[in-house]
This record gives sequence, C-alpha cells and structure tokens, in this order.
Amino acid sequence: MNPRVVIACLLALVAATARGEAAVPRELVTFGPPSAGPLFAGGGADAWDRDLRERGWILRHGGCWHLWYTGSNPDRDPGRRLGHATSGDGLNWTRSTGPLLPGRWVEDVCVARVSGSVGERFLMVAEGEHDIAHLLASPDLLSWRPCGPLDIRLASGAAIPDGPRGTPTLWFDGGLWHLYYERRDDGVWLATSRDCRTFTNVSDEPVLACGPEDFDRHGIAIDQIVRFDGRWYAYYHASPDPMRQTWQTCIAASDDLVHWEKWEGNPVLPVDPAHPKRSSATVIHDGERLRLYTTHPDVRVRFSVDPVAAGRLRR
Repeated sequence: MNPRVVIACLLALVAATARGEAAVPRELVTFGPPSAGPLFAGGGADAWDRDLRERGWILRHGGCWHLWYTGSNPDRDPGRRLGHATSGDGLNWTRSTGPLLPGRWVEDVCVARVSGSVGERFLMVAEGEHDIAHLLASPDLLSWRPCGPLDIRLASGAAIPDGPRGTPTLWFDGGLWHLYYERRDDGVWLATSRDCRTFTNVSDEPVLACGPEDFDRHGIAIDQIVRFDGRWYAYYHASPDPMRQTWQTCIAASDDLVHWEKWEGNPVLPVDPAHPKRSSATVIHDGERLRLYTTHPDVRVRFSVDPVAAGRLRR
C-alpha cells in the first residue's frame, strides 16, 4: 500500500478516536440487500401469531437452526406469546403448532447457552407483561420453565424504581452475567450478576444514551452483544423520529462491556421507507459469512459482503 495512504488512514483513525467514535470492522457493517420476501411471517388472519413483534432470536445448535419469536393476535388474545420454528438452513422455516407457553406473556427474547459440570442448558431473558424482564430456563430448547422476574437493583443495592425494564440482553464474561436493559427506550442500562437472578447496576446512568446524533436521538435499545476479533460490539435499534414511528439498526463498540462508542457510520441499516419499523437485528455466522436477520415485523436476512472465518464471531 502507498505509504501516504497508510499515513492518511492512521491519521483518520486517531482523529476518530479523539472524537470518541468507534472503529468497526467492515465485516460487521457491510451487508448485501435483504431477502426479497420474508423468510418467516405471521401465521394468518386467525392464527395466534398473526403478528410478529419485537426481537426474535436465532441459534444454531445440533445441526438445526432455531428461531424464537413473539406472536400476537389482539383479536383473539391480548397477550404476547412465545413461538418457535426450526430450519435446516436458516432460510426455510417450519413453525411449531402453537405457543410454547400458552398462558404466559413472553416478548423480545434473548437466549444464552450455558455449559457446566451438569451439562448444557439454556437461559432466556424476555419481557413479560408491562415490560418487566424475566428469566426462563430450558434443558433442550423446547421446554421452557419460567423462573420469575429479574431482580434488578440500583448501584447502591436498593430496589430499582417501578417501571419498565425491557429488551433484556445477556452476555456472560469473566464469571459475570451482564444484563443490558432499556427503560421506555430512553437509554440502555447495565447490571451484573453472578447467579443470573439478582442484578446490580454498574451505574445508575445509562451506558448507552440517546443522541446527540440524529440517528438515535429519540429511542435506543440493544438487540445483541457479540465479540469479534477480541472486541465487543452491540447491535441496537434506534429511532431518529420523535414519535418513534421509524426505527433503524446501529452499532457501538466497547473494550470493557461498560463504556461504549457509537460507530460514526451509523446506521448500519437505515430506515426502510417501505417498512419504517423493520428492526430488531440478530447476527449469526453460517459457516462462511455473517447473516444479519431482522425479526420485526417479519424475518428477513442479509449476508455479509465479505466471507468471515469461523471463530472470529462469538455470540
């Protein structure tokens, strides 16, 4: 490479660092066009899952792709229920016959795999009714046992004030569970725990706040944390609209899971005029490339432009 080009790139990186802007690998932000149609959508006018809502979660396990999603049909049931579908390729999906937990409100899900001396198990955090984060556990990805609301406390140890604590996102590192959650989409807070039941705020101020940039000035919530080449990245959905009628996907980077810098090139996925609320991203490696799925109001996928070697992405 031309030495002048190298110097120019280094100077640009130094300037971006001085401004608090994140350097984000091209592989995490450069994707092709979305699938022409939905890979997975609502089950029909009379179905319990007529409408797909909020963040779904996709996991590859045992040679199978799993999708958990929130279905609703207010004409039948005011609740929001947990649905499940499977696929052999992550593109063609077969839904389960009904909600996994028919009588329980489960929305905006995140699934974590836990390995230990007793074998493998899975934890799910989700919104319950009134946007209260709660925990579920499973030995097999199909049968989920509700474990109750998450106990979130202020940095002082006092109980968190009443109100929503939604879009819960889990990450396990250094013996600690890290829980990212939003309150009315006005910011993202971080609380940590050793037992994944009682969480204490690292700070009572948000670790990721709205604005001041236009792309996330009016709403923000983390969808997924990933680790790529030794650094952490948060995909998040954000609203540039004071009425929150439009949403887009953005990314931020961190060296310690606490301090986050937003990418100066945000948004990763700008508002789609034809589908202004398309959002709730989850990224997964398919063995050759990264796939970025959006799960609201249907499931669509984009493939990374560049191939990505296995092992560079941890989620």
